[in-house]
Amino acid sequence: MDKLNTLERLFGQGRISRRDFMSQALALGATTALATSLASRALAATPKKGGHFRFGSAHGSTTDSINPATFENAFSQFLGYGIRNHLMEVDNTGKLVPELAAGYDVSDDATTWAFKLRKGVEFHNGKTMDSGDVVASINHHRGKDSKSAAKKLLEPIVELKADGKDTVVIKLKAGNADFPYIMSDYHIAIMPAMGEGVDFKSGVGTGAFVLENFEPGVRAKMKRNPNYFKSGYGNFDSAEMIS
Repeated sequence: MDKLNTLERLFGQGRISRRDFMSQALALGATTALATSLASRALAATPKKGGHFRFGSAHGSTTDSINPATFENAFSQFLGYGIRNHLMEVDNTGKLVPELAAGYDVSDDATTWAFKLRKGVEFHNGKTMDSGDVVASINHHRGKDSKSAAKKLLEPIVELKADGKDTVVIKLKAGNADFPYIMSDYHIAIMPAMGEGVDFKSGVGTGAFVLENFEPGVRAKMKRNPNYFKSGYGNFDSAEMIS
């Protein structure tokens, strides 16, 4: 039943088609009637789009920035999750799943990880995300003078490179079976490459909402990203976070 529940959740989130849901549910032993009922329930639970979401949060400071390397409070984390995405994410059931990554391959000794990227994902400025953006975003935390809270997490990396437009290869000093969890850390958001670094000042990301205005320690205003790649997310027309 757990597998059926997972299928129902994936279908409701738009991650698999109805055809795939039905075929996989039947393969798991569900009757046609049960599979149809579960599909209908998932669709009924799908949220409607529209409206304005106003959210009050503790924390928040006048020293906050939209540079994810500096995030240190809940307000910054919530804002970061709204406007950007990560290679991996921990979903609402506590399971680690690919986000901007479509999946990954790993060597037998868990030292080499090849992350395959989702194709066709766009930043808010219309640029298509590629491996160069991912490499630049990870390197944003690794520089000699970096003060990023994620720098320590990324120290095991000995090589980071793009393999074509849609693959990023990461080699570690030693095997780490939990490395994909690190790629879900809220600091390591994917941003568009710019020059020798990344564009973090504009707030441009691939997230469900586009940043319109940010007043550190006061509020952040956003509007829905009409091109968001995750179906079933980012349903409000606009959102406002108040510190």
